[in-house]
Amino acid sequence: MDDFQRATDGEGRKWVDAKWGIYAFYDYDGEPIYVGQTNEQLRTRIRRHLTNQRTDAVAMRILDVFEVAEVEVWPIWELEDVAGGNKEAKKQLDAFEYSAYLDAIANSRFKAILNEKIPPVSDRVAMPSSLRWKLVDNETRAERGHPDIRIARRAETIARLTAVARERGEVTEGLRRVIVVQAVRLAYISAVRLAQAEGRPTPVAEAINIQELVGTVLFEQSDPDGETDTDEMESVDDE
Repeated sequence: MDDFQRATDGEGRKWVDAKWGIYAFYDYDGEPIYVGQTNEQLRTRIRRHLTNQRTDAVAMRILDVFEVAEVEVWPIWELEDVAGGNKEAKKQLDAFEYSAYLDAIANSRFKAILNEKIPPVSDRVAMPSSLRWKLVDNETRAERGHPDIRIARRAETIARLTAVARERGEVTEGLRRVIVVQAVRLAYISAVRLAQAEGRPTPVAEAINIQELVGTVLFEQSDPDGETDTDEMESVDDE
């Protein structure tokens, strides 16, 4: 993590020092699992996620930090001197996030990731240069990446996530979608482990039709324009 935060681009700027930017997390299979945005600084936002400090995605049990093996960041340097409340800059940030989200969906074997709130629908934009970084060493990967450990972690995550849904009272459609996506991820890794034990070929992810299970993942059915803000995107509760 320290090496990642010290990494610099071709102009000598630390990638994570950018105030505005997009980030994505990947699991031990290189599968994209979460995309987010920030205007409080990439360094701050990512560290809050990965050190289990309070962010909406972690607090709501949506994102299991033990599943995060890699991170990618896209600094938006042209917005560096823009105030956080600038509406036009926020629209640009939304467009970058939606483009990164679409790429993550396209690159996911399940064609779905763990965002409770789908970013506001925006025109696709060309993403700026990015840095993708491995956050775990080989020893940690061998330990945490073992399929039986990952199966147990995912089952535990689903149990906690459904408990949150029960405790919330009013549950968003996005949270219910994430429960399904997590269940799909658990079912698939369990099926792969069974196939390995029986000496069969690895099952194909296409056996699971995510669209049949959750509908579209390209926009929120009740909020296609992303007019409802959520803590997941920007704000942080440090209490």
